Amino acid sequence: MNPFSLTDRAALVTGSSQGIGFAIASGLREAGARVVHHGLPARMETEACYVSADLLHPDGPAQLMEAAFAAEPLLDTLVCNAGSFFDTPFLEMTHQRWAKTIQLNVTATYFAAQEFARRLVAAKRGGCIVVTTSTNGFQAEADSTAYDISKGALVMLVRTLAVSLAPHGIRVNGIAPGLIQTPLNATWLESRSSDLLRHYEKKILLGRVGTPRDCAGAVTFLCSPAASYITGEILVVDGGLTVAQIGRP
Repeated sequence: MNPFSLTDRAALVTGSSQGIGFAIASGLREAGARVVHHGLPARMETEACYVSADLLHPDGPAQLMEAAFAAEPLLDTLVCNAGSFFDTPFLEMTHQRWAKTIQLNVTATYFAAQEFARRLVAAKRGGCIVVTTSTNGFQAEADSTAYDISKGALVMLVRTLAVSLAPHGIRVNGIAPGLIQTPLNATWLESRSSDLLRHYEKKILLGRVGTPRDCAGAVTFLCSPAASYITGEILVVDGGLTVAQIGRP
């Protein structure tokens, strides 16, 4: 038996129309899983199974699970990847931007996991949940207060759900990506000088900014039988960005 195979497994990946989520969904599929993609309406052209739900709406998580389980009744794996960045500098932050950040990044993740777990418990089936948090959940960044706080909340969400769901045979883990090239930060990276990119390449021990595929392998591992004795953990995927104080010379 291949301990890294996901054959006979079925996964839902939220926020998987592009970027890290799309790479994770592709990685799970390559490992043998049946995968349900999720995003907003008319956001993805694919032959893969795709469901849409607006997770900024309070009923979004319930609607998402209803659609996902209708498309794939034997779902046993959930990757909570949906999230975004709406920050302004702290002194300019509004209630609206704060609420939007917490709703999408934290509240929707919490209740999507709850809806997923309820269905598995009712069916007396085990499974696993993986949450995409961030190195921002451990280290603060300028002009990123709401985002940083939301990602820190997800770190504890992983740990507390691992405690709550272990008796039901559901493992809960997370990944914390560092600087990854995605559509979310493309404008930010392109608007800076090449000197900044070189700064990060020196700070990152492996010498390069990450790609979405770097996250896919980590999630595939956490979902696989090879990780069957791992729960409540956060796997940092940052090329060593947060390891050294100074970085490479």
